[in-house]
Amino acid sequence: MVTRRQALAALASPIMLPNKYPIIDPHVHVWTHDPRYPWAKETKDPPARDATPEMLLELMRANGVSRTVLIQVIYYRWDNSYTAEVLRQYPQYFRGVARVNPESPAAPEDLSRLVEEQGFQGVRLSPAADAGGDWIRGPLMTPLWRRCQELKASMNILTVTGRLPDIAALVEKFPDLTVVIDHMADCPADRPDELKKLLALARYPQVFVKVSHTWSVSKMPYPYPDAQQQVKRLYDVFGPQRLMWGTDWPIVEAHCEYAKALAMVRDEMKFLNEEDKSWMLSRTIQRVWKFT
Repeated sequence: MVTRRQALAALASPIMLPNKYPIIDPHVHVWTHDPRYPWAKETKDPPARDATPEMLLELMRANGVSRTVLIQVIYYRWDNSYTAEVLRQYPQYFRGVARVNPESPAAPEDLSRLVEEQGFQGVRLSPAADAGGDWIRGPLMTPLWRRCQELKASMNILTVTGRLPDIAALVEKFPDLTVVIDHMADCPADRPDELKKLLALARYPQVFVKVSHTWSVSKMPYPYPDAQQQVKRLYDVFGPQRLMWGTDWPIVEAHCEYAKALAMVRDEMKFLNEEDKSWMLSRTIQRVWKFT
């Protein structure tokens, strides 16, 4: 296991980048088996292995990735303590997106504390497709989305295409709030008509999309040509200035691995030119999260 001391020693010299821009990964998770950071009571099957920042930093260095956005993992639910500790330990490398309980009236105040006291730069909501996710239409959303807009934090949405009309209604109400749709709304590549619901959000200039989970939406082997066609449709409508890649480490390790997730955008998507890649691998991400 890589220790924090070893990781810091390995990173003592700057990460050497092959590009003229810093590659930034906007979507990873970290967790640890540590009684100081207990799993949420809802977590019945926690991961067997750790996913520590030291492990991540080693991968970043090996692949020329200079910065990363940590997304609070669902195993901890609304307890953001571990992610906050990682942000405190490694402020030069990481930014953070927290979770709050969307069904709690205290969520706006919780978000204020996370942003103002612990340095998080966004929040993630995950409305399910079934009735369990109908809170996204409820009265608690307006104060939470308003607070997020006031804090100038990002609203990150993990959901499926069927929920995107509900998201659109909220985006309409908060035109100054930056909204990021995770993983292309996990639209299956063999259901191209469903992608229209995501493409419809392009009319809102504050909406961004992560072209991650190509391995999940695809029905074909790497480099997932059917998923690439889906990305091309998004590219044609949103433009590279509103698209960003993402590894979803460590989940990606069971599919195509970290290095191949980067190569998908950097090497495999032949419709992208170097300017496009500079946006999707770096500049778009810096429009949403501040790394200075």
